Amino acid sequence: MATQSSATVAKTGRNPFLRTVAAISTFAGWCSAAMIVAAVAITCQMIFVRFVLNGSTTWQTEAVVYLMIAATLIGLSYVQRLRGHVNVDLVPLVLPMPMRRAMAMLTLGLSIAIVAVMTFYGYEFWHFAWERGWRSDTVWGPKLWIPYLALPLGLGLLLLQLVADFVALVLRIDKPFGLEAN
Repeated sequence: MATQSSATVAKTGRNPFLRTVAAISTFAGWCSAAMIVAAVAITCQMIFVRFVLNGSTTWQTEAVVYLMIAATLIGLSYVQRLRGHVNVDLVPLVLPMPMRRAMAMLTLGLSIAIVAVMTFYGYEFWHFAWERGWRSDTVWGPKLWIPYLALPLGLGLLLLQLVADFVALVLRIDKPFGLEAN
């Protein structure tokens, strides 16, 4: 039978860096939620225009797609803070605490390295679109650097939260994988 993980929200203690990162991640979560609400409102407006007024829509579908992608990327750090990403904690649960701590440090270190590379290339892609003045090939034709900004911003916020999780682990403010000792 599947059960919910016993992992808790990332702890910050009284560390000012960890508290600041937690506040930033929480704010990002609220922004992400606001983007989802905006996407739903735009979808409702689009349905009204198409099926009640029998009109055509030009920008709504594209805006909803950009908002949902941005909400997903911007919300990554908040979900990491809540330990909401999918994980399998079977191995960490059976390990003794010293090995669990080592595994958590290795996992976080690899995650930081991978997300740092993704952030770099996300920034490079965004900057390329901004520098070249790319526009969407649709009737609406928004400048693409605006929706592409979600890529380096969201990944950068996730990177910041991962670094904070690593710091909390090293300073022993938080437990490995958020799990208590056996």
